[in-house]
Amino acid sequence: MLEKLNQLIPIGNIFRNKSLQNFLFLAIIQSSNVLISIISMPLLIQNIGVDQFGLVSLSLSVIILLNIMVGFGYNLSAPREVAIHQQDKEALSHLLSNVFSGKFLLASFSALLILIGAFGFNLFKEYQMILVFSSMLLFSEATLPLWFFQGMEKMKLVSIANVFSKLLYLMGIVLFIHSPEQSRWVNFMMGFFGLGINLVLLFYIHSSLQIKFYRPQFSAIWASLRENVLFFFSNLTGYISVNGGLIIFSFFAGAETLGMYSLAERVVMVLRLFPALIVQAIYPNASKLYSQDELSFYRFLKSVYFKVLGIGAMIALATYFSAPWIIKTLSKSDLPDSVTYLQFLSPLLFLSCLNIPNITMMLVLDLKQMLFKAGWMMCVYMIVTSSVLTYFYQGIGLCIAILSTEVIAYLICMILLFTHNRKQFRAFYV
Repeated sequence: MLEKLNQLIPIGNIFRNKSLQNFLFLAIIQSSNVLISIISMPLLIQNIGVDQFGLVSLSLSVIILLNIMVGFGYNLSAPREVAIHQQDKEALSHLLSNVFSGKFLLASFSALLILIGAFGFNLFKEYQMILVFSSMLLFSEATLPLWFFQGMEKMKLVSIANVFSKLLYLMGIVLFIHSPEQSRWVNFMMGFFGLGINLVLLFYIHSSLQIKFYRPQFSAIWASLRENVLFFFSNLTGYISVNGGLIIFSFFAGAETLGMYSLAERVVMVLRLFPALIVQAIYPNASKLYSQDELSFYRFLKSVYFKVLGIGAMIALATYFSAPWIIKTLSKSDLPDSVTYLQFLSPLLFLSCLNIPNITMMLVLDLKQMLFKAGWMMCVYMIVTSSVLTYFYQGIGLCIAILSTEVIAYLICMILLFTHNRKQFRAFYV
């Protein structure tokens, strides 16, 4: 019976597809990160308070910004190099040694910047020690071998390891975080457990895959950094445009207000992963369709687009009306300001879905320069409008700025496509 079913629906062949496996395991990693974040929020708010939770979130935002420099685009360029040299252990050994050495140097430089800023220039006054202890996350990022396993198309182990490190982090919160004075250890534990698991993965790479660690070649590291500059700035502008609001808000708000906003923002940013996962999911098939039959490509993209818009609108409406319940569940208390911020930001998911066809077409057509141009234009708009509106209207102003940034990003991408790729633009929109 099972054999006949497998002949009709080759399920085994589907799950043996390495591209699909990569996507599924990446989805597991992302889902576990989201789930642990949601579970840890009420625990942290109860144990350290809303104000310290806001400072921990702010420190994490600063670290993630610096982690983009630590990653320096290797997450985009290195998997390709690994995939090309899958069978050449010598080349992989040199690649692994140079990439990890480069990332470790960038992590050390980023940590030094934090120490100089905190103790040399007395910056980050409210959260100096939290930020300094959070520096452990920089070295966790530097040693993360996700890009290597992605290129080798062996994502199962690294996805299990990621889930395990997050469970250790959650256990650490339950066992050791019980008062506001212990808030400095929250991000430290995340980095500490991540670093420990990454070192185990590196040992596995060395012992089981026979990949050697060589002395770094600084000329090769410098060459790779130069090649990755465009990827780095694309990642940086994208992060600032999407997640830079909390950092900007920290210049205008106190710790408690920051905590209430960060709670709402975390919920919305979890929802905002939806359009990004959609683009990742349809990109391979869209590329294949475009190369084989452009008409089928546009039909496929339109079909996905309208379905995603419908789902996005329903989730946005559900978020708006259930905002009081969501905040109450996560914080175990009534936080009217957090509810207001979440309701203002609830349309963000729908607005971010608007740009799915534009981003997909840019990726399929390999328009890297256009993506970069759209990214920095969106970033500049976000920084200016967020700073001005937050100064005058505090958290509500920041919410309006973030929502308008998504609309502007959609319009920028449409204008760029219409100007430089009018044929493809009309094929989809006309």
